[in-house]
Amino acid sequence: MATVGSGDYKFEIVPSWPKVPKYWDLGIASDGAVNSAGEVYVFGRGDHPITIWNADGSFISSWGEGAFKMAHGIHIGPDDDVWLVDTLEHVVTRHAPGGEVLRTMGNRGIPRASYHGAPFNMPSGAAVAPNGDLFVSDGYGGHRVHRFDGDGELLLSWGKEGDGPGEFVNLHNIGVDKRNRVFICDRENNRVQIFDANGEVLEIWTELTAPNDLWIDGDVIYVTEGAVPAFPVGRVSVWTLDGDLITRWRGGEGALAGIEIGGHGIWLDGEGSVYLGGSHVTKFQRQ
Repeated sequence: MATVGSGDYKFEIVPSWPKVPKYWDLGIASDGAVNSAGEVYVFGRGDHPITIWNADGSFISSWGEGAFKMAHGIHIGPDDDVWLVDTLEHVVTRHAPGGEVLRTMGNRGIPRASYHGAPFNMPSGAAVAPNGDLFVSDGYGGHRVHRFDGDGELLLSWGKEGDGPGEFVNLHNIGVDKRNRVFICDRENNRVQIFDANGEVLEIWTELTAPNDLWIDGDVIYVTEGAVPAFPVGRVSVWTLDGDLITRWRGGEGALAGIEIGGHGIWLDGEGSVYLGGSHVTKFQRQ
């Protein structure tokens, strides 16, 4: 088995995760999340958009067939409701764990003009803050962050297209930490920008390449970095919330040859194992 990472953050690749039902094709696994019961939700672009698995890879259920145009971001809140972001439908939807639609935000199929700055134009991700507010990265077309209250009312928006502080080329995904700080994967600018809940820039991390997604686990943040000319196979980096690099690994030759490292999405389960979504799902078991 191939082992990656270092120190207290070592992981072993789990072969052939998950156990896909016969004749199924999951397609691209855009992103994933884990509920309070440890069930792994994968949001994909195949015939079965939401698939649910046990940590050992055994199949539990699926839903959402025919309901999504382009799966992108998924977030499971503390109440186990599932937030899904459909980039090409320009909507964010809230679902009960079994798939029932509880709320739809945005105008389905109708993008808002970028210069208006209203939600949504090709959104990418969503995250519920500790106080219950919802933050959405309006990624490919909107170039903004939107903050909503628990009832779905828009409270605040910030950002514009560009490469300066508080500007974005593509907000590719989003996370909120226990300090209520908002982390944005500003992918094409090769950085993660960090804001307070009111949109003020706090920090900018630049020691990254094409950050696709991030997952905050207590005091630690995991980032999946996409392939760029300098690092054509992508990598995963693990940081403290204060921006200190803990460990990093990338694909390559030998034991990691052919392993997809620069995933589109990244998430962790309750055991601390790391999952990367892309052309398939790769699981790294915490050692």
